[in-house]
Amino acid sequence: MQAEKLLETLRVAERLKDTVRHCYTAKGRRESVAEHSWMMALMALLMRDEFPQADMDKVIRMCIVHDLGEAFTGDIPVFEKTEQDAKQEKILLENWLGALPSPYAEEMRALFQEMEARKTLEARIYKAIDGLEALIQHNISDLSTWTEKEYSLNLTYADDRVGFSDYLTALRQAVREETLRKLEQKE
Repeated sequence: MQAEKLLETLRVAERLKDTVRHCYTAKGRRESVAEHSWMMALMALLMRDEFPQADMDKVIRMCIVHDLGEAFTGDIPVFEKTEQDAKQEKILLENWLGALPSPYAEEMRALFQEMEARKTLEARIYKAIDGLEALIQHNISDLSTWTEKEYSLNLTYADDRVGFSDYLTALRQAVREETLRKLEQKE
């Protein structure tokens, strides 16, 4: 990629550093989309040995790029995001990808298609990590930052994403147990 195009691409991606999510950090600051993606990529790196049959480098790439559309739309929590919101994000992302040089545009399009279809092992791992990272971040944050919906969501969210893997199922259970301990603080 030519230097000017790389700089232009990074200026757009940099927006994710300032695009806040509904999650908070341990110190009470709103988490950015970029921080969420970074933590997901770190999780994938640390899970490499659990999935020797998977291309974990591809999973890491998925984790890094999965929320690039939010550079244009902002983050909309899963419990508020409508079908129209998702459609608009996809259109804006596709327009941006169309401006990237080859082979980067094709690689990213292929990653997004694979992630959306969720048929490959790599896409299923990525999607599980996406949900689990949000739950883990909620458990790390102070309970006062949670919305009412998050009390039940942290107990059930991502259950449907982990069943293909004993490891991810056990991790999901460990996160749930951490949530239950956290919720006991409220009582």
